[in-house]
Amino acid sequence: MMAEDVMTRDVISIDPDATVLQAARLMLQHHISGLPVIDKSGKLVGVLSEGDFLRRRETHTERRRSRWLEFLMGPGRIAAEYTHSHGNKVSEAMSTEVHTVSEVAPLEDIVELMERYRIKRVPVVCGQEVVGIVTRSNLMHAMVSLARSAQSAPEDDTEIRERLLAEMQKQQWAPAATTNVVVHDGVVELWGMIVDERQREALKVAAENIPGVKAVKDHLVWIEPTSGLTIEPQETAPGR
Repeated sequence: MMAEDVMTRDVISIDPDATVLQAARLMLQHHISGLPVIDKSGKLVGVLSEGDFLRRRETHTERRRSRWLEFLMGPGRIAAEYTHSHGNKVSEAMSTEVHTVSEVAPLEDIVELMERYRIKRVPVVCGQEVVGIVTRSNLMHAMVSLARSAQSAPEDDTEIRERLLAEMQKQQWAPAATTNVVVHDGVVELWGMIVDERQREALKVAAENIPGVKAVKDHLVWIEPTSGLTIEPQETAPGR
């Protein structure tokens, strides 16, 4: 999927000459956490988000530092912070470092941008024009839609086993060489050895994601690599 498949096309934006108070009211009215800032020529010049309201003079939360730290930072950076926290215009409080994508950008690229720069929204541009915006909510909607469309008719036991083994072969964490999979009437039984308890849960998740799986039974034995200590799962441990 690409940006154009999940983006919001009716973008709510604000002018850089609008007041910070107008921007806050607009965000609250539409239940959104950020606004692209677009000038009169239609050019994207910044983004105003909830994070830009954290340090504001109105709430007396301006950043305060010791004199020696301010000296080390220099007057320029301190002055910029003052403008950001005391400015009345959107242009004075917004973030000017804006990361954008095109309509054909893969979702993977958008997620990487969000993670790398710790942002919640990415404007979608065509040339200089903003044609949409992808937010974390859009990605959640896409996830739900894809999960629904992925639901298919239950597979038979052989297909379930083959799909699980294929998934294990693709994952570096999966102990494919030391794990045996048995499937009967949609119930997956996992046998073998693991060296980390987190592998157990991941193998269960891999099995549960295959259509037709009714239950997963865990018979995996954990072997501690350093000591060689062996621990069986609770449901198959002696006396249970």
